[in-house]
Amino acid sequence: MDPVVPIKKVSNLPGDTMFTSVIHRSASAYQRVHVETAVSEADPHKLVELLLERLLQLVGTARAAMKQGQIATKGECISKAVRILDEGLKPALNLEQGGDIAANLNGLYGYCVLRLSQANLKNDDAALADVVRVIEPIAQGWKQMGEQVGARH
Repeated sequence: MDPVVPIKKVSNLPGDTMFTSVIHRSASAYQRVHVETAVSEADPHKLVELLLERLLQLVGTARAAMKQGQIATKGECISKAVRILDEGLKPALNLEQGGDIAANLNGLYGYCVLRLSQANLKNDDAALADVVRVIEPIAQGWKQMGEQVGARH
């Protein structure tokens, strides 16, 4: 008779890391495709809305990372938030034709970059809260404006 060989149980329960990396990669790929699809199908107004939403998400994640002492994550999120402001939102402004609104938004975005830099340098949650306080009403107004324009068409 053959000797009995014990069979190891394989599971994907919490604490079991056998499939964690595959699941994480799949979720990340799905998220990238979702974002890429949203961006590729968006009009300029929607693109700004997506940038504002992502900016607020990044600041929220940076705040949580700061509270948990995750310095690298905090720094990465703040860096991405600054890039959204400097490379996405500020260049979208038409300072020549946008009048006071464009000039004021440019100033607010510059202020947010300054506060993000201070938050990163000094681990200052109040600076991150300032960015949320400034950007949230802009994001909400921008979204409502898009909904009103969309309702007319």
